[in-house]
Amino acid sequence: MSGSDAKNGAIPRTVWMLGLVSLFMDLSSELIHSLLPIFLVSGLGASVLAVGVIEGVAEATALVIKVFSGAISDALGRRKGLLLAGYGLAALSKPLFPLADTAGMVFAARFVDRVGKGIRGAPRDALMADVTPPGIRGAAFGLRQSMDTVGAVLGPALAVLLMLAWSDIRWVLWFAVVPSAIAMGVLFWGVREPAAATAPRPQRRFRSPIDWRAIQSFDAAYWRVVVVGGVFTLARFSEAFLVLRALDMGLSAAWAPIVMIVMALFFTLSAYPAGWLSDRVPRTTVLAAGLVLLVAADLALAAGEGGVWLLLAGAALWGLHMGFSQGILTALVADATPAGLKGTAFGIFNLASGVCMLLASVLAGWLWQFWGPTATFLVGAAFAAVALLGLVAMGRPKGPAVG
Repeated sequence: MSGSDAKNGAIPRTVWMLGLVSLFMDLSSELIHSLLPIFLVSGLGASVLAVGVIEGVAEATALVIKVFSGAISDALGRRKGLLLAGYGLAALSKPLFPLADTAGMVFAARFVDRVGKGIRGAPRDALMADVTPPGIRGAAFGLRQSMDTVGAVLGPALAVLLMLAWSDIRWVLWFAVVPSAIAMGVLFWGVREPAAATAPRPQRRFRSPIDWRAIQSFDAAYWRVVVVGGVFTLARFSEAFLVLRALDMGLSAAWAPIVMIVMALFFTLSAYPAGWLSDRVPRTTVLAAGLVLLVAADLALAAGEGGVWLLLAGAALWGLHMGFSQGILTALVADATPAGLKGTAFGIFNLASGVCMLLASVLAGWLWQFWGPTATFLVGAAFAAVALLGLVAMGRPKGPAVG
């Protein structure tokens, strides 16, 4: 971060560049993901349980890999190389989706894509923490999340327009290649590490990326965030089930991705204000609001008789809960850990979240297949309520956490 940024409290340039990278890569990814459940179920004949397994394993892989990438970035003292590797794998996976002719090939493409996400996620969050002063950390994470979700709005919107024009999912999926290439260009030329990170460092002998002595130094506040975040993740199964719910309620394959547009739009509108607010009131208060919104979203989506408007209301509430939780959770992790171990801290947090994400999506698919979509969303609401009770049990801090 430049000295002028530090003095006037401006969001660092690196955060803005990382936001642009996230915007273009998420545009690419969400164009694909908004159509992928339809492609799997209607085009390739996969079951809803199979969709849950594919999504659960893919998302869990991304989260679990973050434990290694975060710790390695701490050991190297450099983040950008891992970011290039992670975003590069994601970009390379995009052509694999339109080429797939079996659910197994889609799974392979999702796996490669999520490996890339796992490699880049923790180093990106750690780099943001490196360049951002504690007093504006919530705003910085919220800004990047908002820019990410701009891409998440544009991706499904482009998918709807292209499907209305051509109605050929395979052909539409090819469009995802272009924004992923733009993201790589912005990352390569636009993102800079702090001077200290690029200075020559003495060589270190190879060691396990998991430093157990470092982990033991994390205090109870960090582990409480890990536990609450894990239960929260059990309530947050893959958004693929929102698209399937749209199909279940009668929307066509071309219009079903509209739930992703609505969700991402409300996510975009809320992420930065929620991050800004969390710098001024206790972050746990903002996170509690996110859990209440998730309960409301699940209840709306469980109501099959409500029609399309209730479906869209549920998607909007889901997006609001994302805005009030995702950046806040990462800021809580950053607050609870020392500067030199933030990559490791984000990695451990995401390891726990990855296990919970796998369980959540597989359980959601199983419930849907054998008990129906209403059961899926009601169980999600129950897990969110449990997470809310756990958050209340953590107690209210005296003021905003600022690291």
